This record gives sequence, structure tokens and C-alpha cells, in this order.
Amino acid sequence: MMDFSSASGRMLLSAVALAVSQAVSADSFDAPELIHSQTDFGGVGLMQMPTARTAPEGEFTLGSTYNEDYIHFNTSLQLFPWLETTIRYTQVHDLLYSDSEDFSGDTKYTDKSIDAKLRLMQESFWLPELAIGVRDIGGTGLFDGEYIVGSKRAGPFDFSLGVGWGYMGNRANLTGDKNQSVDCGRDTTYSGKGGSVDVNRMFTGCTALFGGVEYQTPYAPLSLKLEYDGNDYKADFISTRTGIPMEVNSPWNVGAVYRFGDWGSARLAYERGAVITAGLSLHTNFNQVSPFWLDDEAPSYRPTAKQADLSDDQWQALSHQLASVAGYQDNQVHFDGDTVTVAGTQSKYRNQDTAQMRAATLIANTGIDAKQYRIIDQAERQPITETVIDANTYAAVATNSYVGANPDDARTRQQPQPTSGTEKANQRDNLDAGLAPVFVQSFGGSEDFYMYSLGVTGNAAARLGDHFIASSSVYVNIADTYDKFKYTVPPDGTDLKRVRTLNRQYLEDTVRVTNVQLTYLDHFGDNWYTQTYGGYLETMFAGVGGEVLYRPMDSQFAIGLDANYVKQREPGSAFGLFKNEYQPAENGNRRFRVQTGTTTGHATLYWQNPLGLFNGTLAKISAGRYLTEDVGVTVDIAKQFDSGITVGAYASKTDLSAEEFGEGSFTKGFYVSIPFDLLSIKPTTSRGGLSWQPLQRDGGQKLNRKYSLYQLTDGRNPWFTRSNQ
Repeated sequence: MMDFSSASGRMLLSAVALAVSQAVSADSFDAPELIHSQTDFGGVGLMQMPTARTAPEGEFTLGSTYNEDYIHFNTSLQLFPWLETTIRYTQVHDLLYSDSEDFSGDTKYTDKSIDAKLRLMQESFWLPELAIGVRDIGGTGLFDGEYIVGSKRAGPFDFSLGVGWGYMGNRANLTGDKNQSVDCGRDTTYSGKGGSVDVNRMFTGCTALFGGVEYQTPYAPLSLKLEYDGNDYKADFISTRTGIPMEVNSPWNVGAVYRFGDWGSARLAYERGAVITAGLSLHTNFNQVSPFWLDDEAPSYRPTAKQADLSDDQWQALSHQLASVAGYQDNQVHFDGDTVTVAGTQSKYRNQDTAQMRAATLIANTGIDAKQYRIIDQAERQPITETVIDANTYAAVATNSYVGANPDDARTRQQPQPTSGTEKANQRDNLDAGLAPVFVQSFGGSEDFYMYSLGVTGNAAARLGDHFIASSSVYVNIADTYDKFKYTVPPDGTDLKRVRTLNRQYLEDTVRVTNVQLTYLDHFGDNWYTQTYGGYLETMFAGVGGEVLYRPMDSQFAIGLDANYVKQREPGSAFGLFKNEYQPAENGNRRFRVQTGTTTGHATLYWQNPLGLFNGTLAKISAGRYLTEDVGVTVDIAKQFDSGITVGAYASKTDLSAEEFGEGSFTKGFYVSIPFDLLSIKPTTSRGGLSWQPLQRDGGQKLNRKYSLYQLTDGRNPWFTRSNQ
């Protein structure tokens, strides 16, 4: 039976009854649209239980849920119409991160979770929406469970019914012997050092029926939920860890959701007949984010009288306009009597069509008597692609001289050819310098749930011809909380070379020289690009290396190979390197090892839109040797939305055992790349990134190289500058 004995429970139940009575009398055709909301854990659903519903593709939700037992912080992203993903941190109020005050102080116990829901079938007139899902994949078992659920709409009501295992099935109203154990014998241990996917325990243990209904009231911002919970909470982490049972007076949960337009919603629920749960969610859609620019007006096609050549001032003015109006920076302009050739780096528009049409219009408006315009797109002065625009056809397109005139009628894309003719103008600058803010943050650490560092990086580069670049970067720390790190060596006893977990020592330097290197860039043949480099390559490593990339024009595939010899830099020294592998103990800790010299490198396959089934997706598969001398494979999958925002995940599995690797069992992480033109009022092809690695470990770690040939050659088949505008 339902037990709503408290005043809060009776109040919410009364609200449900009032809303239902209004629905009966209301005209169903006038009912507002039901917009599905998030569960307490993140992801579309009721309160504790999921439904088969999903959000629109690209929907991103940042949420938090609070009650007297837990605080959930979560992000949920609808990667594809059929795939929902959720990342969650959970803090337990009454438990500490560890029993050692010297290690974690008063930091609350923190659990990291990943969820996924796969839509199996869309709703039809007769059949329900059907989905299968997994909660807390690869975690330590606090909330892990699996489910199959169906949902069916009836006017303003959305009914759901499902079967749950694990956390969502512990009520055992279908199968399971609660006398055997609180979780019907399900294996709740985790393999290795945590972080692994324990397939063997999936769909085992208790099973329970769960379900409920979501109701859209006639008042558009308000929807109500009623849920039958598949969990009895006897196997809940708090109960098993403390020995104090969680209060459960009813299997029924009731709640309300209030939406603040398209950007957010608030949730309030009365659960288990015992606790009030409140939550807040913020929403956006990565497919629908659009830039707001204050850009120069596109030039109108107004050619002057034909002339065989231009004056020096006219050529220089054209070169300046090509940089400021069309975005071709660092350009050179040549003319051979028939062809105007522009070679430069287009750094303004993600949509190359916009830049090319502006450039063609600017050239045509000078009145130069040319048969064609060649536009050679470069990156770091290396030719990437070439577009040839026929002057007469472009004139017809620009003046709409025929039905269906299209810019593609006038242009041909081809392999870049050497420039010809006399250099008429040059916008090139061999010195470049600038400042950039740097913000680094981490979540879920033992010392504190949230830590950050804020600083600024000064970058400088000198070009020595078309192939050599001498570059340097200096980071100045402004503020950070990373001094809260409590340990010098990993507390789990692992003995790998400290190629990344030594980062606290590097962060202690207020001013850090992060990069000083000389790079040589070149290409040969039609599809091969190379780079070699040497110096202080990143914050932690110095050395020499090289990369070669085979990337055919307009191909979804590319293959790269990089090889490096590196040594680890010594913290506290601007240019010093570690000489001894074993370093002395600090503050009573055991001694540790560092990298005094090794080869590292990878062969990488790049594949856009794999199998033709995942539009807007880039897969990178690398195999090779990592910094701590382990050997293995890294898989990186990224999804790009219509706005250009990219979300990716990666995992590295090497020949290290889980015990050798340490906590987490293997390297994994996530990242978001955001085009700056979504954040600024000026168009640009630059991007900013945010990354999240649940645990910083030493296994499966790559060298952070300054230049990536795949990114430099993006114009061959655009990904980073891919645009749907």
C-alpha cells in the first residue's frame, strides 16, 4: 500500500489528484506539450527509475540532486537520437573518502558513474517506445544495474513499465531470494582496481517490476510524476557500509517538475515515504547553438573596368582585404597575366565556402583581367588544398545570370600546385606573439571534490622561412587550489614511472616554461605530410621526434605515425632534466621512479563517419608505446554536432595489469571542444577545449605534442572546421 503519512507526502499527493481532475475535464487537444525531464541520477526518466524516453539529439543537461542521503552532480548528453549518455559524481553525506584524515581530510565519499541508454524501438500507434540501459558502468558497484523499459503516450499522460536488475531490481517482486542476501546473490565486488566493465554480473541478482506515469498539467511549466520504485534500498551502499538501514515506508515516489523555459527546470519529490529530494537542471542543445557575430558585411559583386594589371598600392590593398574580409591571413598574392593566385591560412570562417566567395568577389572587384583565381589554403605555410575559380563562370553566378546559379559551378577543388607568376603583395609576418587564458579543473579527488588552477600563457613563434618554426610558451599561475594534494607518491603502492602523477610538483612553479622547440614542417607527393621537432616539448618532457601522415584529398581515412625519444623534465627547474631514475622519498613517503629516457610513439588510423552509420563522428585508433614504457591501444571516438561543438571519449588499454596500473584499471577520459565563434562576437576557426579524466594515472599516457598533422591538414576533409551553416 502507499503510505503518505507525512505532511509533505500528503501535499504532493493532493497536487497530483488536483492535476488529474483538471485533466479529465480539460480538452486534450489544448494540453501543452509534455517535455520529458531528468531523473535524480541524470538521464530522462521519472525519479529513481528510467523511462524509454530520450531527449532530442544534441540535448545537454547539467544537473544536481540533493536529499539527506546523497548529492548527485551529473551531465547528460543525447549523443545520437538512439543513445543517451550520463556522467555522474555522487557524494555520500555520512561517509568520508577514506579513513585516513592525513590523506583525504573531511572530504565526503565520492563515487564516479557512467550510464547509457539505448533506444531499441520508437513508439508507434500500437507499440510503445522501448529501451535498454545500464547504470554505473565500470564503477565500484554503488548504483550499478540494468533495465529494459517501455513507454506509451496517452494524451497528456506518459506511462512507463520496465524490469530492472541490480540497483533497480532489489525489491525482487519478480524473481530473487531475499533470504539469500539483500541483493539476491548478485556479485557486488569489482574487478581489478575499479573502472572495469564487469559484464559477468550484468542482468543477475534480483529482478523487479517498476513503472510510473508522467503527466503534463494544463499549466505548461508544470508536470507531475508518480512512480513505483524497483529498489527496496536494503542493499544500498549507505545501509551496507554503516549497518544502519535506510528508512523506506513506501514503494511509491511522487514528484513535480517546473520548467524555466528551454534553459532549465526544478524538481521536487517525496520518495520512499521518507525523504524530500530536490533537484535543478540546466539545458541547452548542441545542435541548436548558433553564433552571434558582428562581422564585416560581405562585399557586393561590383567589378571596376577591366585592366591588365594593378598598381602596387592596389595589390597591397587587395592583400589586406583578403586578410581582413575573407580571412586569408599570412597571405601572398601572385599574378602571371592569366591567373591570380592567393596562398594563405584561412582562419576566420569555419565554412570555407564563405571565405572563398568573399575572396573571389574581392579579386573580381579590382577589375583585374584574369581568367581564373587560384586559392591555396595553407596551414603553417604548408599547402593543404587548392580551389580554382573560373572568372567568367563566377561572374555569371554572382549576377544570377541563369536559373539555379551555384558557386560550385565556378570552382574546382584539387591538389595544391606550385604558385606561378610574379609576387604582387605579401601580408606575411615572421614573428607572432600573444596571450591566452588557461583554466584547468578537476572533480572528485580525494583531497577535495573540486580543484582548479587559473593562469595565463604567453606564446611566441618565429618563422624561419616556409618550413622552420621556433616557438616557445611560458605559463604564469594566477590562482589555484592544487596545493591541497596530499600525497607525493600514489597511495595504492603502484611502482610505475611517474610520468603524469607527479603533476603536483610541476604545479608548484608559479612561472613555468612549458615549451621551447624548433619544428620543421614539409610535405612531399600529393598526400604526404611530415614534421620533425626537438626541444622542451611540453611541461613534463623534453626530447626529439617526428611524424608522418598519409592523407588523401577528401578521404575519410588517414594514417599517421609518430616516434619520439624523450626525457622527463625536473620540477622546480626551468630547463633541468631528471638524471636518476630513482628519486628520494619526501615527507616520509617511499621513493619513486621517473622517466630518464625512452622511445614512445604510435601508429594512428583516423576514420570519419565509420561504416557510414555514424554521421558527424571521428574515430582515432592508435597502437604503440606510451611514456611509462607500456604498450597498447588507444581508441578515441568524437561526435560533432551541427553547431561544431564536439564531444569525445577515449580509453587506453595496455599490457599493464589492473594491479600494475592502479586505481581505475586503465586510462579513460572525456573532452569537449567548443568553437570560439560560438562564444565571441567575431568569426574565427579557433577552438577551446575542456577535458575530464576521472583519475590521473601513469599508464597509457601519450606525449603532448605541440602540432598535430591531422589537425593542420584539416582542409583535406574538414572535421575541426566542419560546418553545417
